[in-house]
Amino acid sequence: MKPPIGTSLGFFVTPPHKCGYLPDRDAVTIFVDPRRRPTISTYTLLSQHGFRRSGEHVYRPQCPNCNACIPARIPVADFTPNRAQRRTLQRSGEVRMIATAPTYHREHFELYQRYIKARHSGGSMENPDRDSYLEFLTCGWADSIFYEFRLREQLLAVAVVDHLEDGLSAVYTFYDPAELVRSPGRLAVLKQIELARALQLKWLYLGYWIEGCRKMRYKREYAPLEIFRDGQWARLAAEDAHSGALPDLR
Repeated sequence: MKPPIGTSLGFFVTPPHKCGYLPDRDAVTIFVDPRRRPTISTYTLLSQHGFRRSGEHVYRPQCPNCNACIPARIPVADFTPNRAQRRTLQRSGEVRMIATAPTYHREHFELYQRYIKARHSGGSMENPDRDSYLEFLTCGWADSIFYEFRLREQLLAVAVVDHLEDGLSAVYTFYDPAELVRSPGRLAVLKQIELARALQLKWLYLGYWIEGCRKMRYKREYAPLEIFRDGQWARLAAEDAHSGALPDLR
């Protein structure tokens, strides 16, 4: 992987540390040198090679004895919603998707606190404060938007989305845990697919598909789905995506 002409990047590799997704394993992570501020072109290239953003940091798992974290993306032009996804869209026909600045909004933060308490109780993300919230989701160099999902005045969800040259990157979504009947997480992905298509972009980058992590398996419900292994992207057959099977790319 070579950065665009005129861009210089450095990388750091962490010592082994406890994996945040599979607690019985150790992880190793490669980070882009935080002293270098990537351009959007560079960030796009890094996303094409399986990197993700968390706050100001761009990273990718690089575990020597594990390849469970598999980058996944949706080719939005080829996506067709299945029956469950169509029902989600129909139930949420009055929900508006509103672009807002990637800054602190008290209403967003209070929703985030409720979401973390319900979804990540007992974990490292529990009891977030304003500073940790902003450090996790915002970034001074990325082209980020906080997309609200509102039913009339009620805030149902917020999707943090980075705009790349070839697609959108779904950085993080948090939602009202009392509104699960509306499948707000699924709705956020479906609306990002629609947005990417409207902007004539190719991809919605979903982050890592981790079959052994229950909270990360949802990505396989989107078809077609592409995964990045051994330095290349490959499209999963629908039956492979639903079963969790992965193609042999070697």
